[in-house]
Amino acid sequence: MRLNKEWTKFSLPLFLLAGAGFLVIWYFVKNPGGAMAARILTYQHIGWLLAQHILMVLISSFMAIMTAVPLGIIVSRPRLRVAGVIIENTVNIAQTVPSIAVLALFFTFLGLGFSTAVFALWLYSLLPVLRNTYAGMKLVPAEIVEAAKGMGMSPRRVLTRIELPLAIPVIMAGIRTAVVINVGTATLATFIGAGGLGHLIVTGITVQRHELLFTGSVLSALLAIFCDHMLGGLESLVRPG
Repeated sequence: MRLNKEWTKFSLPLFLLAGAGFLVIWYFVKNPGGAMAARILTYQHIGWLLAQHILMVLISSFMAIMTAVPLGIIVSRPRLRVAGVIIENTVNIAQTVPSIAVLALFFTFLGLGFSTAVFALWLYSLLPVLRNTYAGMKLVPAEIVEAAKGMGMSPRRVLTRIELPLAIPVIMAGIRTAVVINVGTATLATFIGAGGLGHLIVTGITVQRHELLFTGSVLSALLAIFCDHMLGGLESLVRPG
């Protein structure tokens, strides 16, 4: 019953966002603004760039979640309190590094291509997930944890039944932030030959075709909103109560 209610609440905006994306593609394919833009603004080419963009975001975000959430849980343990503080401060400092600098740095070592972009995006999106996981675990009231232990619950059950459910909203906020950042940062991946919607933006600026620029920009923005709303709906489903 709850699943049906939550799905109804966030499914309509998702369909509207998807419809807006298809409308943008349809409009600019029909009105490319010139022969040069028409060779680029085709359904096949836009679909390929969109698929590249989504794949980069999905792979790097999944890798970041699988890495940062367990690490955030580990460093939140009382016996690793000092390490947790050091990692938290390091993460806060690392978050100030511009995303284009991260891509440029790994391009120097790993070369051009899709894999380099995914690796750089994974590393950059680790930061908000790790920070929020650590913060969410530390915000769990100590008296609740102690009460659970006093009832005879094992450390594993305390973690899975008490701490993680209470920390889920903060963890999900970090995941949502990381994914949205990833969508925007992935547009820069075109500079290292990884494709994506950034190709339309950069090409539009280079050849001064606003149709290319608008298509890439609007689709990137809609994709970011779509992902954020999707994860918001997922958060409401997994949140306790």
